[in-house]
Formats: sequence, structure tokens, C-alpha cells
Amino acid sequence: MRHGAEGWGSGLLGVIIFSGSLPATRVAVGGFSPVFLTSARAVIAGLLGAALLLALRQKRPSRADLPSLAAVALGVVVGFPPLTALALRQITAAHSVVFIGTLPLATALFGVLRGGERPRPAFWLFSAAGAACVAGFALGRGGSASPAGDALMVAAILLCGYGYAEGARLSRRLGGWQVISWALVLALPVMTVLALATLPPAAGPIGLPAWLGLGYVSVFSMLVGFVFWYRGLALGGIAGVGQLQLLQPFFGLALAALLLGEPVAWSMVAAAGLVVLCVAGAKRFA
Repeated sequence: MRHGAEGWGSGLLGVIIFSGSLPATRVAVGGFSPVFLTSARAVIAGLLGAALLLALRQKRPSRADLPSLAAVALGVVVGFPPLTALALRQITAAHSVVFIGTLPLATALFGVLRGGERPRPAFWLFSAAGAACVAGFALGRGGSASPAGDALMVAAILLCGYGYAEGARLSRRLGGWQVISWALVLALPVMTVLALATLPPAAGPIGLPAWLGLGYVSVFSMLVGFVFWYRGLALGGIAGVGQLQLLQPFFGLALAALLLGEPVAWSMVAAAGLVVLCVAGAKRFA
């Protein structure tokens, strides 16, 4: 019971940290291109992760762990950020939230396939209801659809859900921060080439807010958040704790309202309340 509570608490903290990515990214893209931003954040986090592994003298993962670490890197470092950035060139942020609402379901599915978990049938009902609440809220905000953009979002969700489940499975043996650090190190060569290829021509015109946004998504969204997130999934269960992702769009919008002065609609409060009930139900039957 204690480990389960610790897992949910750690997972919630990870989701709150991830939620700060929304306002931080909105500020950062004012000075950087989306492709450079997604690659540079991985490079910075990868260098920090490598420094941690060296400073704390962590043993290299076994050869048997490399395919799983590669799956984590492909899902959450190389796959999800660039795919969503490309998708958002063709669809609106509101429309993308429809797909983000299905990420907990994808995570739970891969938790069953890769983590050996067996949630009760009622769990899937609450999980589907939560996803429907998020999707309904997003559709109510409007947004254009694009077949290419939708396909990119589907690919991003599947890769991310797989990366979450695989990382949580490894975290039970290697530790949460070790898993994300090794995954970042594996992705470092590819993301370094991409960052250098999209490097801004000059740093002078880029304002301080954009640099601060880049710093947040690099240190917190790409590294620190995963430390808590993978620990939460490993302790509390991939399928159950993964449902906390349903709250991420609402936390992100709340932070955007607080930090960027964006309005908060009553529909957001109502939808968030329904999602909280669905998460509580999923927790009960996970």
C-alpha cells in the first residue's frame, strides 16, 4: 500500500512538471524553431544525464537492456517531441489535445503487453470515460483537422505510450533517473546532428524568455519530470498511474493562465472535475 501511494504521488509530481512544458514551449517558440527546440532540449538533457551517470559512477546497462532503452529513447526522446511539433504545423493545439487524451489508454495497453499488468474491466471503463472527457473538452474548444497531422499524432501517441511502459518496466530494476539518463545518452548523437542542422543563425535577437523556456523543457520536461514519472509508474503500476496523464492538459492550461494571463473557461473547470473522478475510479480498479 505504501509503495502504491508513493507511486501515485511521484507520478502526479511528474505530470505537474510535464504540464509546465505547455507554457514554457509557447514562450520558447517565440525565439526558436520547433525542430531546433525539440532537438536542443534532448541534447541539453542528454549531456546532463551523461554527467550524472559519470559523477555517480553508474554501471553500464547490460546488453539485454539495450533494446528496451532504445525503445524508451525512440518513444519519448526521438519520437514524440518531433512528431507532435510537425503535427502542430497542420493541426491546432486544441485538436492535438484530442489525441493527448488517448495517451493514458495507450500507456495502459502497453503496460498490459509489456509490463504484465491485468487491470479489472471497470478500469478500462473509467479510463475510456476520462479520455472521452478530455477529447470532448478539446473538441469544444474548436480546432482544424488534417489527415497528415492526425496520422503524425497517432504515431506520436503510440511511440510515447510504448516508451512510458518500457521505461517503467526497466525502472523497477535500474531506477527511474538511470533509465531516462541512459535513453537520453543513446539518443544524443542523433539529436545533436538535428540540433546543429537547425541552429539559429544568431543568438542576439533571441530574448531571455525564450532561453528560460528552453531551459525548462530541457532540464525539467526532458529529465527531472521523467525521474518522478518513471518512479511513479514502476511503484504504482503502469496502467493505473498512467491515468494521471489525463490531468496534464488541464494543469498546462491552468499554468498558462497563471503565467501567461490566458483566460480560464468554465468548461475547463467542469471537464477537469469529471476527469478527476475518472482518474479516481481508474485508481480504484487498476
